[in-house]
Amino acid sequence: MEHNDQPHRRRGTVSDEEFSAFVRIAWPRLRRTAWLICGNRQQAEDAVQAGLVRLYVAWPRLRREEALEAYARKAVVSALLDETRRGWRKREHPVGVLPDTLTVDDETPGRVGDRLAVASALARVPPRQRAVLVLRFYDDLDVAATARLLECSEGTVKSQTARGLEALRRALHAEGWDDMRLRGLVSAAAAEGVA
Repeated sequence: MEHNDQPHRRRGTVSDEEFSAFVRIAWPRLRRTAWLICGNRQQAEDAVQAGLVRLYVAWPRLRREEALEAYARKAVVSALLDETRRGWRKREHPVGVLPDTLTVDDETPGRVGDRLAVASALARVPPRQRAVLVLRFYDDLDVAATARLLECSEGTVKSQTARGLEALRRALHAEGWDDMRLRGLVSAAAAEGVA
């Protein structure tokens, strides 16, 4: 009998301990991805919850460790995109400034000010394009993996990436960013391994 350190999943059974351990590890990353896509903390947490419910149901069928993360990410992104299609979300009227919004000046170490500005601009990118940008540049998925996750063609991912980057660039320009500052952000992101 071969010894394997990986948790054993048998068809038809779900180990709550294994699932709970996975959730503890994956929750922060899934929540961050969801928040970057939707820009709303509560909606992001709701999407992660919905995605994890889907994962729990599929847990016995998933065999490889890599499949868990990919399935969870796909379930969360699908939950977010499903929410954007619901009519009641469209009737909400967001306000410009929330009372609990964090304000940070540009001198903050670690470029927190730039990150908040980019997150704010990203919230103005259409949902599908935003999802592509987050999956490609934040989660570091390639075109093929992004296409599989979003169930679209690689060409669609490429065009949504181009349109999303242009929409992000316009949103940052609207916040007063010039081309030199945008190039600096891209250079800093590349140095940190983000771009």
